Amino acid sequence: MLNEDQIKTNTSSELLERIEKTINKIRPYIQADGGDVQLVDYKDGIVTVRMFGACAGCMALDVTLTQGIQAILMDEIPEVKEVKVDESQPQSYGW
Repeated sequence: MLNEDQIKTNTSSELLERIEKTINKIRPYIQADGGDVQLVDYKDGIVTVRMFGACAGCMALDVTLTQGIQAILMDEIPEVKEVKVDESQPQSYGW
């Protein structure tokens, strides 16, 4: 029988897999514009992603994030409440 920590770990692992799978469905569209997206973390309903290439520093990043990535994740995964960009690491601008 699983203890409480194992249940949380299994749930977190399964949820992260679902988030990653959904992001992988979105990635080809972002890559077609010269960018990329990577899942960094999920905690308390907030998905953190890292943007690369043409997406990093793009003026349309907010639109891509909220109307694209966040909208699709929230639609497919009810646990997701928000998507944020991880700005802790320097990103390649792809210029």
